[in-house]
This record gives sequence, structure tokens and C-alpha cells, in this order.
Amino acid sequence: MLKEFKEFALKGNLIEVGVGLIMALALVALINSMVEHVLMPIIGIIFGEPSFDDALILTINGSEIRFGSFLTVAVSFLFIALAVFFFIVKPYQAYKARQDSGEQVAPAPAEDIVLLTQIRDALNR
Repeated sequence: MLKEFKEFALKGNLIEVGVGLIMALALVALINSMVEHVLMPIIGIIFGEPSFDDALILTINGSEIRFGSFLTVAVSFLFIALAVFFFIVKPYQAYKARQDSGEQVAPAPAEDIVLLTQIRDALNR
């Protein structure tokens, strides 16, 4: 059983999953930092505070219902969803569409090759 696990772990599948998890956690930290330190202060500029935690509090019989805290989390979720969509999903969809269509992305020719091609075409006229 230990031998089978060792073979599985060293095949690369487990390592690939581990690398993917580490990259995902790093991406989460990056996006959370962008939301917390860049986008929410913009909310603060517009509304006076970078969060709605202390706004929209309803108190009934000593119990507090904090609609503002929920609104802060909802706005953060919206920003994170937009960041993931535009920085991960859209580029991946474009890449996948290019792969599915069989389109090969050729590197741009060097400047001297372009110049020589233009000279050849001019001489052939």
C-alpha cells in the first residue's frame, strides 16, 4: 500500500495538484489584497468609509442585524468575481477557443525579414 502511494505521488499528478493549490492560494491573497487595499478605499472615497460595517444596523430587543457588514462582504465578493472573470476566465476562454479552432499563433517575423520581404515585393512589381 505504501509502495502504491509512493508511485502515485511521484507520477506527477499529486505534485501538479499541489502546485495548482499553492498558485490558487497565492492568487486568493493577491485578489484579496487588491480588493482590501485598492478597491475598498475607493468605496471609502465615494461613501466616506471603506466599509459599510457600521452603517445599516438595525437593533431590535438588544439584537443587532448588521446589513452593512453583509453589504461590505457582497461588494468584496463582486470585486473578486470581476477580477477572476477578467483576469482568469476571459483569457482562458480566448486561449481555449484558439486551441479548438486549430489556430496556430506564429511568432512575428524579425524586422529584417519584413524589410527583405517588402524589398522583394517591390522588385517583383
